[in-house]
Amino acid sequence: MIKNKVRWMLVFPGMAAVVLLLFFPLLQMIIPTFSSDNTNSSYTEFLSSNYNQEVIFRTVGIAVITTIIVLILGLPLALWISRQKGSVKKILSIVILFPILTNAVVRNFTWIIILGKNGVLNELFIKLHIISRPLSLLYTNFAIVVGLVYLFLPIMVTSLVGSIDELNIEVEEAAAILGASPSVSFFKVIIPQLITGILTGCILVFAGSMTAYTTPQILGGNRHLVMATLIYQESMTLGDWNSASIVAVILIVLTVISITLMRLITRRFNRGIENA
Repeated sequence: MIKNKVRWMLVFPGMAAVVLLLFFPLLQMIIPTFSSDNTNSSYTEFLSSNYNQEVIFRTVGIAVITTIIVLILGLPLALWISRQKGSVKKILSIVILFPILTNAVVRNFTWIIILGKNGVLNELFIKLHIISRPLSLLYTNFAIVVGLVYLFLPIMVTSLVGSIDELNIEVEEAAAILGASPSVSFFKVIIPQLITGILTGCILVFAGSMTAYTTPQILGGNRHLVMATLIYQESMTLGDWNSASIVAVILIVLTVISITLMRLITRRFNRGIENA
């Protein structure tokens, strides 16, 4: 009994902080959208709008594409870093984490310099005679994806390096002895052991991409709104806080559903491996 009381006394401050600082403000935002007389019509009106549907699909699409690209780029990089010697591995880990220490606004303005019509990339393409006139790379979905990939790649790599460090090397060596090629060993030995780390990284990247505001605002502009920038527009520009709350609720629901689906897919994948 005494041990249980001590445990509750230790856990209570943290639980109280979470309720007061996270759930209470969240409820204050959600409840008004369901307390009005025209709640159903408000949500129906929002979801039936072609413009809002376009924003939702753009948000989900950008988040999915960003997550896939970050995973494809981050997995080989994490494997390479984890196989380095101790001092080199530490240096590479610091280099990977270094962009996170820089302000996100500064990093996004750097991409404006790179992707602009008079930017580094267009000038390079023109000098190489790949294009004859500058491409409109900035203020597009492409620019948003590039910025988000750059933003979340260190998070994915860090998550995967931690999982790779816990790999059972003996299983990989046994597969090589039995004649497994590097590609077979990678997909059938390494990947199954990294499912937890991959899922963690994908959830962090996907959730961050779905709710990101700074990068879509700076690199996407007002012509390529995502749900986070739409919330800002509805609340701060138009002063319609009820509509902004509705967008926020839909964004939360979509994020939770997507993360739940990723977890279910991962569980089925793990069961398939265990039954194989």
